[in-house]
Amino acid sequence: MENCVFCQVISKKLPSQIEYEDDHLSVFWDINPQAPTHLLIVPKKHIAKLSDFDDQDTQLLCKMMLIVQKMAKKLNLDEKGFRLVLNEGRDSGQSIFHIHMHLLSGRRLMWPPG
Repeated sequence: MENCVFCQVISKKLPSQIEYEDDHLSVFWDINPQAPTHLLIVPKKHIAKLSDFDDQDTQLLCKMMLIVQKMAKKLNLDEKGFRLVLNEGRDSGQSIFHIHMHLLSGRRLMWPPG
């Protein structure tokens, strides 16, 4: 997926401020933050959107959630709270079609979003 921005970040062809990385995931700071803390949790496997996950990807999705928990603790977000967002499709706001979660914190997040 040479035109995918996240694949380029993961392969180090584009610079980013990486907060965490392992064999399956990369976590880096959003270049257009919507809150003081705005991390992206991105699997290294290119999957365009949540509806493209299959049974083989179950552990990957669980690992993404566990990394959110670790990042929240590492950055002391778990006390005041944070928001986790996963957009599906253009109408939801998904602009990069490589599945990812947004971890947002550091300001009062209103409801409903959008």
